[in-house]
Amino acid sequence: MAANIALRGVRVLDLSRVLAAPFCTMLLGDMGADVIKIESPNGGDDTRKWGPPFAAPAVKRDNHQVPVRQPESAQHTSAVGQADASAPAAESAYFLAANRNKRSVTVNLKSERGVQIVRELAATADVLVENFLPGKMEQLGLGYEGVLQPLNPRLVYCSLTGFGRHGPYRDRAGYDLVTQAMGGLMHITGQPGSGPVKVGVAITDLATGLFAHGAILTALLARTHTNRGQRVDCSLMSSTVALLANIGSNYLIAGKEAKRLGNAHPSIVPYQSFQSSDGEFVVAVGNDAQFVAFCRVLGLPDLPRDSRFAKNADRVAHREVLIPLIAAMLRTQPTAHWMDALTREDLPCGPINNLQQVFNDPHVLATGLIQQVEHPTVGRISLTGSPVQYSDTPARIALPPPTLGQHTDQILAEVLGYTPEQIAALRRDKVI
Repeated sequence: MAANIALRGVRVLDLSRVLAAPFCTMLLGDMGADVIKIESPNGGDDTRKWGPPFAAPAVKRDNHQVPVRQPESAQHTSAVGQADASAPAAESAYFLAANRNKRSVTVNLKSERGVQIVRELAATADVLVENFLPGKMEQLGLGYEGVLQPLNPRLVYCSLTGFGRHGPYRDRAGYDLVTQAMGGLMHITGQPGSGPVKVGVAITDLATGLFAHGAILTALLARTHTNRGQRVDCSLMSSTVALLANIGSNYLIAGKEAKRLGNAHPSIVPYQSFQSSDGEFVVAVGNDAQFVAFCRVLGLPDLPRDSRFAKNADRVAHREVLIPLIAAMLRTQPTAHWMDALTREDLPCGPINNLQQVFNDPHVLATGLIQQVEHPTVGRISLTGSPVQYSDTPARIALPPPTLGQHTDQILAEVLGYTPEQIAALRRDKVI
């Protein structure tokens, strides 16, 4: 691995499954950390079978590799087949999305010898990440206080749970959907007069992974001053409430209960989606000067001189009058017309794209965000890489998502010094 990788030499022991914590450890891997993913020999990470869709190896016909079934638009999709979970070597698209830059080791944590292997690995690690229910790691003999902290005082031990280690909900299982509901996100998402709606991606999982990623880096930085690791506790519920941001502040400061506004904004007008003559797009008019320019483009120059619309607070108070006036004008021309006219005035706007449009967008392609890597069983696949660009320590995809237990022998030999005979005995005893 190149010398200019930011986390070169940092070892992360990843005892997590599903999305929040694996997303966190993947980000650490992007920056060069050696992420060792501990999985059960009996199927591994649950998300390996979460699908469809599943990626599978292409089949051979007349000495040519042919995908099992190509997507409708394959210009920028993976050159692999699609299959169901029972296909040999199939990997779910879900698992592939959150597990690049990791090495997989299978260990049976129901055996004392398996737990001992994890302890030995933890003794060599800089970071341990886990997302079991509170107390489970202690039951396994892998708790922080009393076990791993004395074994490795420099270890940063990060737990990601549904509700944290404290409070009346600590023992409850938590998934993204549950905390979106309990944390208020679903209440504020959806169309006026409709029921609550979850966000289209597992946003609280992803946000918790981001919070944990930053927290781990902070703890590693603190360690350079103290020479000690520490325990880091992240939860889906706390992350969800934190994501309420200005909407939560509206309640905390003014007691204002949130209402569902669809694609509109509670505090800025116009800041929402509109229909054109051939589709739908969004505009984000963030200040009064932009509103003047926006109305000029629309051919409605008198609107900003109306006292009901002159200032943003006025527009918020009179949105029910203003929005129909704007919407009627925007319906007269196609989306491309408005994108060109608004962009020329430096007004924030954009079409509402589907995924085919996103992954074929010339700007997305120009950033190099979509990368192709060679997977050991399914062939070449397309993955979304790191969205952050660094001048000196670039993130990169050094390893494709691993197959189950792909690196077990390598890690046991390389990190722990086990002999081939010892590894064979562990496999015979169903420890690995």
